[in-house]
Amino acid sequence: MARIGRMNSMTDVAGVMVGHYTNREAVSGVTVAIFPEGAVPGVDVRGSAPGTRETDCLDPVNMIRTIHGIMLGGGSVFGLSAADGVVRWLAEKGWGFPMEDLGVLPIVPAAILYDCNRGPAFVPPVDARWGWAACEAATNGEIAQGSVGAGTGALAGGVKGGLGTASEVLDSGITVGALVAVNSLGSVVDPATGSPWELRSEIGNEFGALGRRAVKVPQMDFSPRPATNTTIGVVATDAVLTKAQCQKIAQMAHDGMARSIRPSHTMFDGDTLFCAATCKRELPDTPGFFESPKAFAINELGRAAADCVSRAIVHAIVRAETIGDMIAFKDLPEK
Repeated sequence: MARIGRMNSMTDVAGVMVGHYTNREAVSGVTVAIFPEGAVPGVDVRGSAPGTRETDCLDPVNMIRTIHGIMLGGGSVFGLSAADGVVRWLAEKGWGFPMEDLGVLPIVPAAILYDCNRGPAFVPPVDARWGWAACEAATNGEIAQGSVGAGTGALAGGVKGGLGTASEVLDSGITVGALVAVNSLGSVVDPATGSPWELRSEIGNEFGALGRRAVKVPQMDFSPRPATNTTIGVVATDAVLTKAQCQKIAQMAHDGMARSIRPSHTMFDGDTLFCAATCKRELPDTPGFFESPKAFAINELGRAAADCVSRAIVHAIVRAETIGDMIAFKDLPEK
């Protein structure tokens, strides 16, 4: 039977901190994941309208093996500037790629979503200070969810989007967690039932009574328009992984997105998932025919990552709050 972590949050993974900067007036924000001791990275970009930074260095053939933070933000192309503040904050802490006695170079991949024109100005006033503020708020404790951080201005299939998190502890003792900002073209709600597509992924009673509401789904608009969407997130684990293995976990984690948001990975979404391994626990070996004896363990990690992404997406929607004309799931009329 699946078992959630103590906080049901990505911060259940040892070596992970998460912080938000939320600007409700601008209807936008930033979320950071910080790895004080570093993490082995991977990434998989499946949407056709991505906005990213430092993703090429995560390719397994490239030199960099360790990252120090990941930034998820609103503001579309302007939002990538918030990662500058994360880099500078980490550098002040001395957390980065060491350059002998000259200092450190923090490696901070980033991805952004489109939330322009959802506040009083077309472009939110995002800059490096937003990234710095998110770092200042970072904790290894419980994470605020809903209309916070990168999910502040999110909209998902006509329903208020948001940010959610979830975790699972495997039988091996390895922990997997996900953190997702949901801003999708596709719907998170099954129009036939009025409930989230992945309500069935619930462990225990984590979604509560709100998650089991049946609502009238707003009419979806699939007419041609500029790329105004994108779901972005991070899956983390305390397992010892290589970059190639992290890339595979990120790929498998997208299955959770595809189950929870329909359609996903469209031409108007920049769907991107990072993977980060803090390397605290060895993967169990499975003796047998396979050249890679840890293949079964990777399968189980990828399965758990996908399930955590599905559950994090439901949490994001269920916990979101209405902002302006973006109506939250909890405020929609009963079906």
